[in-house]
Amino acid sequence: MFAVHPLALPATALALLLAATTASADAQRLEADLRALFADRGELEIGEVSEAMVRNRISAEAIRFESDSGERLLLDRYEVRGDYDSPDSVHLEGLSVLDELTELPLLEVERIVMEEPSRAVFPFHESLHSNEVSIGELQVDNLSADMSTEAARRYLGDELDAEGSGRLEIESLHGVELTPSAIGRLELSGIAGHGEGGSELGTGRFTVGSLVMEGLAGLDQQGDERFDSLDMRELMVESDNLVASLERLVADGSMAEGGELRLDALKLDLARMIELAPVDERTQLRMASNVLTDGSGELLMDAVFSGQWETDNGETRLLSDSHIDADNAFRWNLDVDLPVRLPEGVEPERYLAGIEGLDDLEGLTILGGEITNVLSNQGLFGRLAPIMAATQGVSEADFIAQARTQARGFGMMLGPEIGAVLAGLVDMMDGRASELEIRLTLPPDSEIDALSADPLALPVKLSMQVETR
Repeated sequence: MFAVHPLALPATALALLLAATTASADAQRLEADLRALFADRGELEIGEVSEAMVRNRISAEAIRFESDSGERLLLDRYEVRGDYDSPDSVHLEGLSVLDELTELPLLEVERIVMEEPSRAVFPFHESLHSNEVSIGELQVDNLSADMSTEAARRYLGDELDAEGSGRLEIESLHGVELTPSAIGRLELSGIAGHGEGGSELGTGRFTVGSLVMEGLAGLDQQGDERFDSLDMRELMVESDNLVASLERLVADGSMAEGGELRLDALKLDLARMIELAPVDERTQLRMASNVLTDGSGELLMDAVFSGQWETDNGETRLLSDSHIDADNAFRWNLDVDLPVRLPEGVEPERYLAGIEGLDDLEGLTILGGEITNVLSNQGLFGRLAPIMAATQGVSEADFIAQARTQARGFGMMLGPEIGAVLAGLVDMMDGRASELEIRLTLPPDSEIDALSADPLALPVKLSMQVETR
């Protein structure tokens, strides 16, 4: 048999008493922190606060909060595990926010787990701004948000159209290294949403298999948001104006070094989109679809858009190599190699990050360089001539002859370079060529805003070479 020292029992009892006292104090702190969290914002009810000494857990159950504006927050359980001042994790279960008028759920979450949070309860005023607020790892299960409620319109403001409504569901959200300004990695899976009106897509729904973003930063400053990489897979969209799917979208790279956007297997279901179009537009749309897809009604595309800055010995170059490949239709390649001079004191990454359109390129000076476009026929141009001839009620040979005459006419009016481009397109329709290359050589010390102000004068300002093969 085991022998027990006579002093062991009092010591054990004392340890249990101290643990119970500490746990009781932590339970009081949790209740006080929760009440402070919602203080001066409405009425808060907490059903029960309890502690489990053996497992070192403090929990509050049946939390109910009604804001001054009428929304209600319901939470089945809020649990803190580990040392209250430095928790191992915080668990929330059964969270819902109800709209004040309709009592419909604005937000519902089955479970939230925060691993290694910087504190047990995050006050609203600190969590959005303090650098001391952090979460080592975040897991959210079965989140749904209803954008049709009055509360959603009030909180989202300009982000939500007054005439639109919708719902968003996310099966799983996982984040690593979260602070108010940055997230190391954010992964979402099982995303689904639907909406009615309120956008250019109209009424419809979408699903996303997974979305992963890494290196998010600048989240605390509007307009400074950025990320190192994005990977989205299995996107499907079905709406009044668009029926499409995308196997994968990948974006990576920072503006300091350049980046790439890649679209894999973008499929446009033109046949279904035509069925959704107004009746009086369907004939023309079917004709365009037949030309693009050879009658299949589905256009499959891959695309890569890449660009980067290079700086060497004080000279900055903008390089780009991009293409669009439309299956059984065409391929378009764009190569750019431009030495540029930026406004004094401006770093390339900051300048490029602020560009939204040509109007924002003021002050950028091009020091020569080349832009090369190559258009390749993969079936599209061979289908153009027969269809265009049929619509005009002439033979294919007559249509080609007319097109050549018109190309020469435009060349006389707009310049030989434009005439050569149009003649090259006619050659591709006639089967005499399969590729059209347009190479632009830019003059040195040319300001891009001046070049873009008069597009029709570009052939005179630039050196243009046109080649068919």
